[in-house]
Amino acid sequence: MIMKKKLLEIRDRALSELDSLKNLDALEKFRIDYLGKKGHITSLMKNLGNIAREERPVFGKLANDLKDEITGILEKVIAEFKGKEEGGDKIDITLPGKRPLRGYLHPVNQVNSEICRILVRMGYTIVKGPNVELDYYNFEALNFPKDHPARDMQDTFYVSQNVVLRTHTSPMQIRVMEKQRPPVSIIAPGKVYRSDSDVSHTPMFHQVEGLLVDKGVTFGDLKGTLTSFVHQMFGSDIKLRFRPSFFPFTEPSAEVDIQCVICRGKGCRTCSFSGWQEILGSGMVDPAVYGFVDYDPEIYSGFAFGLGIERITMLKYGIDDIQLLFRNDMRFLKQF
Repeated sequence: MIMKKKLLEIRDRALSELDSLKNLDALEKFRIDYLGKKGHITSLMKNLGNIAREERPVFGKLANDLKDEITGILEKVIAEFKGKEEGGDKIDITLPGKRPLRGYLHPVNQVNSEICRILVRMGYTIVKGPNVELDYYNFEALNFPKDHPARDMQDTFYVSQNVVLRTHTSPMQIRVMEKQRPPVSIIAPGKVYRSDSDVSHTPMFHQVEGLLVDKGVTFGDLKGTLTSFVHQMFGSDIKLRFRPSFFPFTEPSAEVDIQCVICRGKGCRTCSFSGWQEILGSGMVDPAVYGFVDYDPEIYSGFAFGLGIERITMLKYGIDDIQLLFRNDMRFLKQF
């Protein structure tokens, strides 16, 4: 019983001393004094042979329990002291604060927003649709009959025989006209997909489709709309021209070129020394399309146009490689 009393005295003294220790050096001295080879607990355990045989197991267990208890408390206190010291090393309140990195809108998003703002001011409403589209909306209802050669104009990703990744946002023309009677004036921005990749094409890109249908809409209205758009986007001094073209869902169709924004029409490598750069396709809605949405072509007419946002971005900022827009290089993106 005398040995048990001594163990309890050592325990009370050790716990009291632990509460008063202020640094790691003091904790190390405490460890040596109590747990070292000549420490208080070790020395007491060496007297195990001097007590009665029947009391030895009880005393030995008490001594080991006390050693484990003090070791556990000591390790916890040491960890707390080290955490405080390391934290103090990392924070110097005299240093200036670190300014967090500031995010930037991607140039494609910036141009997309600008395009939409211009067209919304002109009276168009923004609509959005699915990226995975039915063949009916992506081709057939836009006057691309089955097995028609015009389908080869677009290298399509097929999900199944009748489901595709949309090759343009034009399906929204049909989806909106199915549900709404004229007048219709919409723009459909979004991602589109084609199996094509080089310095001026990527398998995924962004497009804005425009559609206006009402009574008495003419090609002159189309020219006026696109002329106003080009001047707001690139400047009122930029010239533009309409070239005859072909699209299955418009007739007549035209591609729109603008005066090269780099050389101002003098001719350079960017415009292949022609002085002009193609920016979009357009035309009057083909009467055959109205048959899919139950519009009377004798009463209603309209026009549609579509432009690639990456193309406009490259022209606006003088970028000569579309891949730069998708490499996530902060040195490049911060310029915008």
